[in-house]
Amino acid sequence: MTIEDRVRAIKRVAVVGAGAWGTALSFHLAGKGLEVSLWALEPEVVEQIGAERENRMYLPGVRLPETVHPSQDMKEVVGNQRIVILAVPSHHMRPVLHQLIPHLSPGVTLVSAAKGIENDTLMTMSQVFEEVIPEDLPVHRAVLSGPSFSREVGQGLPTAVTVACQDREISQVLQHVLASSRLRMYSSTDVIGVELGGALKNVIAIGTGISDGLNLGLNARAAFITRGLAEITRLGVRMGANPLTFMGLAGLGDLVLTCTGDLSRNRTVGLKLGQGQKLAEILKVMTVVAEGVRTTRSAHDLARREGVDMPITAQVYQVLYEGKEAWQALRDLMSRGLKPEIELDIYP
Repeated sequence: MTIEDRVRAIKRVAVVGAGAWGTALSFHLAGKGLEVSLWALEPEVVEQIGAERENRMYLPGVRLPETVHPSQDMKEVVGNQRIVILAVPSHHMRPVLHQLIPHLSPGVTLVSAAKGIENDTLMTMSQVFEEVIPEDLPVHRAVLSGPSFSREVGQGLPTAVTVACQDREISQVLQHVLASSRLRMYSSTDVIGVELGGALKNVIAIGTGISDGLNLGLNARAAFITRGLAEITRLGVRMGANPLTFMGLAGLGDLVLTCTGDLSRNRTVGLKLGQGQKLAEILKVMTVVAEGVRTTRSAHDLARREGVDMPITAQVYQVLYEGKEAWQALRDLMSRGLKPEIELDIYP
């Protein structure tokens, strides 16, 4: 069967997670003419979408087509599906996987749309898939990442992202199933690179927000983004990623968006920290997850485990978890020993 035949055969897609991103993806896929089964944790979200065609809790103002079918019944949502997209926060991925595994069909493609790294295991989502899914259940593991604010996808604004699977043909099938004239898909086989780019940019965005909150200027912001990309690449290459991935949508693209966009939750956390607010106060009033807060801990521990120098990540970690003053963290970054900009030894 050709890729075109496989794409034409897919008429339905499941989305697990009815937060802002899962809702936006459901809106997009239904707009392509696909039937979308959407699993939500909260009964009020299921009821609201069913009655009003709107998820006012997580993505207000976006009207969902009748072909989006919300449900709390995991079997109803994922049973007999060929593609299941998991759009849940990374720290919920493992328990959600345990819920859906009994209902999966052999040969299903699982697509992680989460951008995070587990705290205790330091696993990416594809690694969690590999550990949790039984060996006797054949599945394809893929990841979706790139510069994509949920609000703009829900508004139908032009967006480009990357879908990655080690099986090149599967990545191409996903690319064609998920793409439209408004959401352009690029395919990749660098799963670990796409995952790390999507997760680690949130840490740098918190640091950039801190800089902006301290009113350090646009020069400092550009430096944060550029040097942040350098340390993301260092860790990614050490863990087997293709360095060119970090020049693409899942790397530089997502990093720039998250560090500069007003819709960025992680930048907002950093901005408020730089303005003097405490982390507990900031998180208390946030209704959606800022993945970078948890990911900072994972990134800090990964850097130590892999022996990779990640100075921005280290300073963000100290501000978040050790009570370090934001201005002192920035001062320590600027007063580090001088070094060459291009470190050729990080490339294979």
